Amino acid sequence: MSRKFKTVILLFLCISSIPVLPGCSAKSAEGFAIYLTKDDIAPANMEALSHVEKSSMPLLTEKELVSYDAGEHAMLLTAEGMRRLDGLDVSTRGKSFLVCVDGQPIYWGAFWTPISSMSFEGVVIMLPFTSTEDNIVRISLGYPGESFYKGNDPRNDKSVMEALEKAGKLTVRP
Repeated sequence: MSRKFKTVILLFLCISSIPVLPGCSAKSAEGFAIYLTKDDIAPANMEALSHVEKSSMPLLTEKELVSYDAGEHAMLLTAEGMRRLDGLDVSTRGKSFLVCVDGQPIYWGAFWTPISSMSFEGVVIMLPFTSTEDNIVRISLGYPGESFYKGNDPRNDKSVMEALEKAGKLTVRP
């Protein structure tokens, strides 16, 4: 093989590998995000599972979060964030979600609808009947009230609060 031919081959290999190189760099941290479960696992079955996979794409990210009040556990969402919640199909048995930091699940809960007659002893994001003008959604304990909640309150998890603060979204600290 001639030297010129080897040089052309080497140059071709170098140029063709350029699109692959960005995939080798470290991914930027995702920060705070809320995911649905991969297989739409019912809230009643979540506690029995030792490992739950999250869906491939987050439902809400820091991009859809304007601010987070840790005292009230209230999320002020963008219009896009509210549209995403409005588009959820939530039965009267709830729809499971995972609160994650940098893609790692921290705690789980369920989106709930106010028309449900079932109680729930976990973390709840109550979906409003209609879009609220103020775009505020709360992460609560238990349904229909906090007295139904069982366990420790995970909402002030250190990694969640640090991610929210790092993103400039934390307005009131716990």
